[in-house]
Amino acid sequence: MILRKIFKVIISMLFLVTNNISIAQTVEDVFDKFTSVGQLGLTVTNFGVLGNGWNQIDGHILPSCQYKQHTEILREQIEHFSFSGLWIGGLVNGERRVSTSIVDGVFESGQEGFEFFANSNISIMSSISSTAEDSMAQYFSPFAISHQDFITEYKDYGDTPEDDLGIPNHNPLGITVHMESYAWNFTYADAFVILNYTIRNESEETINNIYAGIWADASVANMNYTNIYEPGGGFNWYDNLDGFDGSVDEAGFNRDIGYQYDLDGDDGWAQSYIGINILGGSVPRPYWDTYFNQWVWTSSNNEDYPGYTMPLTDYDRYQQLHSSVPTGTGDLYTDEGYPNQSNSWLFMTSAGPFGSQPSESDSSGWELLPGDSCNIVFALVTGLWSGGGDDSPDRRANLRTNADWAQKAYDGEDKNRNNILDEGEDIDEDGEIDRYILPEPPPVPNMTVDVGDQIVTIYWDDNAEDFIDPISREKDFEGYRVWGARKTFGDESAEFTLMAEFDKTDGASADIGYNTGFDAVQITNIEGETDSVEINDRYYHYKFINEDVKSGWLNYYSITAYDRGDPDANLESLESSIYANRKYVYPGAKAATDDWPDPPRVYPNPYRGQAVWEGYGSRERMIWFTNLPSKAEIRIFTLAGDLVDVIQHDEATYAGADIQNIDENKNPRFSGGEHAWDLITRHDQAVATGLYLFTVENMDEESSLYGRVKESKFVIIK
Repeated sequence: MILRKIFKVIISMLFLVTNNISIAQTVEDVFDKFTSVGQLGLTVTNFGVLGNGWNQIDGHILPSCQYKQHTEILREQIEHFSFSGLWIGGLVNGERRVSTSIVDGVFESGQEGFEFFANSNISIMSSISSTAEDSMAQYFSPFAISHQDFITEYKDYGDTPEDDLGIPNHNPLGITVHMESYAWNFTYADAFVILNYTIRNESEETINNIYAGIWADASVANMNYTNIYEPGGGFNWYDNLDGFDGSVDEAGFNRDIGYQYDLDGDDGWAQSYIGINILGGSVPRPYWDTYFNQWVWTSSNNEDYPGYTMPLTDYDRYQQLHSSVPTGTGDLYTDEGYPNQSNSWLFMTSAGPFGSQPSESDSSGWELLPGDSCNIVFALVTGLWSGGGDDSPDRRANLRTNADWAQKAYDGEDKNRNNILDEGEDIDEDGEIDRYILPEPPPVPNMTVDVGDQIVTIYWDDNAEDFIDPISREKDFEGYRVWGARKTFGDESAEFTLMAEFDKTDGASADIGYNTGFDAVQITNIEGETDSVEINDRYYHYKFINEDVKSGWLNYYSITAYDRGDPDANLESLESSIYANRKYVYPGAKAATDDWPDPPRVYPNPYRGQAVWEGYGSRERMIWFTNLPSKAEIRIFTLAGDLVDVIQHDEATYAGADIQNIDENKNPRFSGGEHAWDLITRHDQAVATGLYLFTVENMDEESSLYGRVKESKFVIIK
């Protein structure tokens, strides 16, 4: 079993190395794009595959299907599958044909089952336009659907719709697939990604009764749990179970979510669900059905559960796309009729039939004529367990809530989902329905921070106050909340602690918040009038000062804006994303001025091994040099006068890059007068216990103290 797991890892790695070596393409395969705005980090490719097999790309392990991705709580950094992908099947002149982006054990172009190929690059659009320092603002487009749209196209054929590209047993449908994915950073909508597929028939043959599904090689696991190459490690496939949630939502429609979960939750490290459901398509909801299938990875002969086998041919794959595996009874099955023994289970949620018009020969069928298109929309949804115990509706409450929000986003103005066609009426492909409308909180406030010795000052502007809600068409801004890191403020079970809240005092919203007003944070001039301060070419209107913050410790802050809600629409107050503008900081002394009155020093001094802020590796130690000029050279010596290390400090460029204990990806802010050292010598060796001397030379040529040298000492105890 362990060998099989290692084999899967090796094959997954080979996927990224060998992909596309067999088939000549004019468009390069893209597998380094992932949804980053919300908490669900999903890798999206331009050849039909989802996920990246937890591989390193450019030195970083990108999220494959990780929820949550923007959290400091290690137990909540949960991955959900290695690879997933689209299956599309249809009937051409009575023949069953299925094109798959990926199937069990297939990771290389040219193999049967790896049958979609890039037809375009991935383009990006965003509805985010003004948030300061938000990387998505560069992709702003008035045509964007969500905070992060990925748009691409792929096809299942070569030069002509009949060209099988030399893939064994591949008989292409002759289709192109236009795919768009949508992701949001709203707190209530950051646990799902919507996948919008438009299938176009490029052949000269009619395709009948199209069915489409999402296949997933799922494994709910946490890379922080144990070493991933050890038994029981981070991506163990063999302790997972599947299920199907056919419960009814508040609108009276079945949710129909195929899902997987880790059987025991890995001691609290993998307590999450991965779900796939169909939101809708070009065919009205009453005319198509949802199906669920599962099988053990690469197993076509499941002795314990003979009904749950891997389909090996297009004939079998089409069969599973349009029918559900039968549920069982007895000791080997759950109360819902699904297997109760954990294993390397895969699952697929599918739906159909779809097409561009009803079939003339089949009263329940649909046809996709040459040149026509049809549309199918899926949601990939995650949700943390809402309680302990065995799998149950109560434990799936978060999964259901997140799936319901995905459905509401798709429904838009089509609240009934019941647009039945009159007899003989064709589908209106233009679509009168305005979809993908979500209630919006005020936008994330533009924010910056200033870092000093045991003090952090947070500035933000008033961009959220003029926001008009797209549903109510009113300015419903209510107030601001100031959030801080749990490490600083005490609650270890929460990632953020609410530090302060400020809201409007007008009577229209007197029952929302504390009615504090904004006087305590409003920036004013010397006459006490409302004013602003300019920082890096942006004007900020509010500031909040956090004092008595421990210097040298990583902290983080966030400002959110919230609205008053809409009682008439039964909508509670909504708050902007707490993660979207989070700023990481290392408080410490400001850079020394021309006076340079205080001598440089080191803290902690004496340094004792295994400090709370450190890891266990020899490169995960850290001390701080403080009271430095803006530019300085630090030289460290033993008592015998041997040079140990030389450190160049520059306030303008210092980002902690020379020390492993500081994560550059978090873009932390520093005070300017401090520099960290990892106790590694210039000869790449760990320093020994002892007394050390150091000098600091002022290298700021614009300072009157340029060239001035000061010295001090520190002690290391291991």
